[in-house]
Amino acid sequence: MKVTALVPCYNEESSLLTILEKLETLDHIHEVIFVDDCSTDKSHEIASNFRSEKLKVFKQTHNQGKSAAINRAMKEASGDVFIIQDADLEYDPEEIIDVIGPILDGKADVVYGSRFMVKKAARVLYYYHFLANKFLTFLSNVLTNLNMTDIETCYKAFKSDLVKDFEITSSGFGMEVELTAYFSKMPLRIYEVPISYYGRTYEKRKKIGMKDG
Repeated sequence: MKVTALVPCYNEESSLLTILEKLETLDHIHEVIFVDDCSTDKSHEIASNFRSEKLKVFKQTHNQGKSAAINRAMKEASGDVFIIQDADLEYDPEEIIDVIGPILDGKADVVYGSRFMVKKAARVLYYYHFLANKFLTFLSNVLTNLNMTDIETCYKAFKSDLVKDFEITSSGFGMEVELTAYFSKMPLRIYEVPISYYGRTYEKRKKIGMKDG
């Protein structure tokens, strides 16, 4: 199965080259769709100058948020399996194989990489952030009747034919909940696998507030 990494990006010049280099070395990644959400730094330049037969670079006409960038990436991608990879270094591309593994093995249709199934490394950061994630996951579970541990995770892998007619309608970071709700409406085999999480401090990370929640 051909695997496509969907890489939304906004102002990640400090980590982007490392992410692209890691994805380039992975034999199980056949295509990388990079969508720049009108970055004001050198992110688009870095991606455009990166030499790779896997990489396809696109730029939004104006800043629209992560959901719109993923929408664009899914339309431009050609793989049988999609996995979302943020352009920061909070998630290690080396662990992509763990996330897509159940799909490639024919056991799953959708796989989420969970930061809270504690079997790998996770940086200790903010308890309130943990509570917010837990609350959103709890609320999603109540409404979808799924027993998920981490719906806000970046690492979501799914068969591409599941989203060929799907349009994300939410804005900002709303796609995390919307995709989960969408998958819950179908008779799919949904799995979670433990992943590492190298979170950034509030000073370094994107500012996600109550409105996003």
